[in-house]
Amino acid sequence: MDPRALPFTVLAILIAATTLANSYSPPPPPTTVYPAAKTVEAAVEGMVYCQSCDKQHVSFYKVFQTDSYGHFYGELKGLKMTPHFLDHPLHACRAKLVSSPREDCNLFSNINNALDGASLRYEEKRLKWTNYEAVVYAAGPLAFRPDHCPESTAPPPTY
Repeated sequence: MDPRALPFTVLAILIAATTLANSYSPPPPPTTVYPAAKTVEAAVEGMVYCQSCDKQHVSFYKVFQTDSYGHFYGELKGLKMTPHFLDHPLHACRAKLVSSPREDCNLFSNINNALDGASLRYEEKRLKWTNYEAVVYAAGPLAFRPDHCPESTAPPPTY
């Protein structure tokens, strides 16, 4: 081999190696599945009742999105809670009655200021699951009342 061709051969090999190195791409890294980030939400729960004519107290019943005892639980998804004091659910949210499925007890009462909206209370309750955590605020109890209470022959209750 001609000694003058040796540098050219080495240069050609270096150029070929560089070209191959630039076109080479390593295989993608293995995909790592990370657990979903824990979501902390705010929620509200409370009770809705029917105010009794006879006993001047309330009794359970089911309304819109409550269970058969009048208990409701609703997530406040999308509520933006910034550090600002008035944006906190305790100050920015109120619970109001909407409708009653009972024709005999469907008028709004103002128990716990339900006509203007009952304030929420923080009672140090949290729900925790693997990827979910909720701070639960309390509202109410709230109550509907009957349109008319029949005359009672029973003596008034004593407390």
